[in-house]
Amino acid sequence: MQHLHLSDAVRPADGDEVIADVAAAVGHIGRICFKTGPPRRVGVELEWTVHHVDDPARPLDPEILGRALGDHAPPTLRRDSPHRPLPHGGQVTVEPGGQVEISSLPVDSVADLHLRTVADTAALDARLARAGLRLGSHGCDPHRPPRRILHNRRYTAMADAFGRYGAAGATMMCATAGLQVCLDAGTPAQLPLRWAAANALGPVLLATFANSARYADRDTGWVSHRMRTWLTLDPARTAPPTAVAPGQLRGEPAGQPPTDPVAAWTRRVLDTPPLFIADGRHGWTRSGAVGFGDWIRSGLPRPPTYADLSLHLSTLFPPVRPQGHLEIRYLDAQPADDWLAPVAVLASLFARDETLRTAWRHAAPVADRWADAARVGLADPALAAAARAVVGLACDHLADTGLPATTATTIRHSLRRRLPKEDL
Repeated sequence: MQHLHLSDAVRPADGDEVIADVAAAVGHIGRICFKTGPPRRVGVELEWTVHHVDDPARPLDPEILGRALGDHAPPTLRRDSPHRPLPHGGQVTVEPGGQVEISSLPVDSVADLHLRTVADTAALDARLARAGLRLGSHGCDPHRPPRRILHNRRYTAMADAFGRYGAAGATMMCATAGLQVCLDAGTPAQLPLRWAAANALGPVLLATFANSARYADRDTGWVSHRMRTWLTLDPARTAPPTAVAPGQLRGEPAGQPPTDPVAAWTRRVLDTPPLFIADGRHGWTRSGAVGFGDWIRSGLPRPPTYADLSLHLSTLFPPVRPQGHLEIRYLDAQPADDWLAPVAVLASLFARDETLRTAWRHAAPVADRWADAARVGLADPALAAAARAVVGLACDHLADTGLPATTATTIRHSLRRRLPKEDL
């Protein structure tokens, strides 16, 4: 892992070399998406909507945002920007609707990640404040409808492709903000459990940390309108994998999940049609219904390259995405410094294999309850029971994160306040 932003994580070294055959693509996907080894690093991507302090519903001006970010602005916002990292290494990016994101450097402890990211967030806050701007505190923009302020070729092609899903495409691109936690994939022996648990924990943690009930000055009726939006889009790109049922554990050594993540992900990548195809003369054109693997086999309208495969990988948005590391994408943005609580939960559960296996068993009965988690959250009794077990397990193992005892105590109190009163 370098900076955890997508553009760094999936860029292949092969560039415009033509993919010889499907077997070559299979090997490449496995190498680039799953980098195995002893797990030790953690990172975070914090995304926020941005608002005027005096009127949060006023549309955002890209010129004002670009001046506020200064040399930290990405070239997508300011072409001449040197795109310098923040003082403690975080890289700033800007999404199509003006959402600002800090992608941390990967570090060896949650405590170090917390110190660095708090400092970088404070630096970002100060720059925005001088321009009369502030960061939002929800997973969807509670004040404004979507409005795109970045118009490069990629975002224009994405807007056209997702436009077939109605308003959800524009909402996803321009009005949502997430919290992404990045963890090492682990050794080959650990990978099936880490992949299965990261996905199975999704509905439980989505419900626990849901924070986007209001959107564009109206109540949506969902506790996570952000996830509702993602669930409305192209399921080939956004849907979670099929849950591993608890009954499948019987007969498996030490309760190890039977799924082969590399094979399953590779099939998904090759079966999914490209969202669009790059054309040097005319920009990016919308693809048809042919999967990427069939494109390799046919070679039409031209043979695909490794750059095409990199572009294709960057348009797949499941709740957990393999980026060499595991990119956990299902959490809503949190207010202020509350982002540390979900990061600490995941870090504590993933610190030891035995803890993670227990967490997976707690979460497995509700692993397919994504829509319920987004709609009613912990008001659902089964999700509330699973959250009580998972959060309680995380609280018991916060010492494994290396966080100071006082910080761990604060997190425990914060987590317990999130559970339904009858579960306290």
